[in-house]
Amino acid sequence: MAKAPLADRLRPKNLSEMVGQEHLFGKNGVIRRVLSKNHLTNMIFYGPPGTGKTTLATIISKMSGMELFKLNATTATTADVKEVIAQSESFFGQEGILLYIDEIQYFTKKQQQVQIVLIASTTENPYLYVYNAIISRSMVFEFKAVPPKEMVPTLVRGLQLLNAESDEQRSASDQVLYHIAECGAV
Repeated sequence: MAKAPLADRLRPKNLSEMVGQEHLFGKNGVIRRVLSKNHLTNMIFYGPPGTGKTTLATIISKMSGMELFKLNATTATTADVKEVIAQSESFFGQEGILLYIDEIQYFTKKQQQVQIVLIASTTENPYLYVYNAIISRSMVFEFKAVPPKEMVPTLVRGLQLLNAESDEQRSASDQVLYHIAECGAV
């Protein structure tokens, strides 16, 4: 059985493993507080690529017990959204459906008016590109670029994972790890 790519194996599994975005899911972050109330609302995440938007949607799905469906607005159609809604009707007794739509700014106004718990993301400012009807029914959260020093613990975890899977032990100085993090910073 082939192993998943290292990036997928390192992807955070819970809020504690997330890096950066202290204002959102840190100890006193607004998303952490919203999730602690056990009441999900529509959310729009926006910010640069690679800042944790999709990962957070996956974590929220697991925390809530909801079935996660992911669509990308650049390729999804209204029929795709209707199919998710139809599947939600067959989940009797389940915790519900969480629909994650990446690049929501590419959906038409009609496509954005889906009645389902929605988590959407965009790299664009949603106040300029997402229809007001969606914004008015959603909480909007800005993701910021993750500083290199906050990426270092993830690189250390990756190194530990590689060492655990191999007879060859690898090491890297803090300076090298920081340099790698700088190269990957958004």
